[in-house]
Amino acid sequence: MGVSVLKNDKLGNENMPQDLSVACPPQKRQRGKEKEKEFVIVRRPRLLREAEAGNLPLGRGGSWEAIPDELILAIFAYLPLSDLLKASLVCKRWHCLSFDESLWQTLDLAGRNLPPGVIGQLLPAGVIVFRCPRSCVWNPLFKTSKPLRVQHMDLSNCTVSVADLESILCLCERLQNLSLEGLELSDKIIKSIAKNFGLMRLNLCGCSGFSAGALELMLSSCFMLEELNLSWCDFTATHVRTAVNHITSKVTQLNLSGYRQNLQIRDVKTLVEKCPFLVHLDLSDSVMLKPECFQYFHRLHSLQHLCLSRCYQISPAALIELGGIPTLKTLQVFGIVTDTSLQLLKETLPNMKINCSYFTSIGRPTVGSKRNHEIWGIRCRLTLRDSGGL
Repeated sequence: MGVSVLKNDKLGNENMPQDLSVACPPQKRQRGKEKEKEFVIVRRPRLLREAEAGNLPLGRGGSWEAIPDELILAIFAYLPLSDLLKASLVCKRWHCLSFDESLWQTLDLAGRNLPPGVIGQLLPAGVIVFRCPRSCVWNPLFKTSKPLRVQHMDLSNCTVSVADLESILCLCERLQNLSLEGLELSDKIIKSIAKNFGLMRLNLCGCSGFSAGALELMLSSCFMLEELNLSWCDFTATHVRTAVNHITSKVTQLNLSGYRQNLQIRDVKTLVEKCPFLVHLDLSDSVMLKPECFQYFHRLHSLQHLCLSRCYQISPAALIELGGIPTLKTLQVFGIVTDTSLQLLKETLPNMKINCSYFTSIGRPTVGSKRNHEIWGIRCRLTLRDSGGL
């Protein structure tokens, strides 16, 4: 479907039939006036007969305008995205109704090529849930400066310029869940995220391009954060220390994996003090961690899931100490246990699942199949079923 589908050109003419009555054959119209009137009434649709009786508002000569907006919206609610966009080209009225905010609350454009202007027209239509990972996003070209209604947004691994991403996020102030995994960001983007005081889940895995100062502002502002993924970002030691020192105490799920020499044992101590209610903690690929940090894990009375994969200074024998954490249910220690030691560890800790999951789910919007059109458990109704772009 081309971008022309989204344009509002040549909508001055209504291309709908103005009379739904069945035309009378010539010979019928030559009969008496009374019989002609009776014949026409019998053949007209029930909707127009009720309108003539005063039960429904009648438009010009019994046109489509006689149908209430509510009824048309109820029909449009069953249309797939491609058909809804086609309906918007029929006439001015249908264009207005097809972009009613009640129809656009959930939108899935995953893996699409989105030409200039598409995002700028669709998101202001009232989108609350926007799923758009792995898409190619061009200039949004917003025609409004009003804040968007979007509360849940996934732009993970999109092809999008920093400037275009800035123009999208500067209009977002109601976000509750946001995933920008794998994207190049900027301080302006991080400061825009900081305006979303109700943000509860944030996934910045693999992101780059922002300063430690902007990170501090964001973490200090988003005090409702419960789930945070800052793994494998382009962080310096200053970034890591800033993250550790400013994470809100409400965080229950945290991923700080991938920082090798930059994450120290003292940082683990600070994390435990700042986030005493941690349930899920991933510190994988932190080669400076040693069994000495286990004493801090024991202070986390709600800890259920712990990931220490490829923390090579931790020996398999030392892991047995983690069995003393009564709440711990799963332990991921890939890379530091052999098959033999893994079997022995499972026998020693029979109530704990060990190495049962390769990938973290912290902050990530989609778990399982990428084709299920869901983010954070919310299913998107509007989605393109065919391949290609808009």
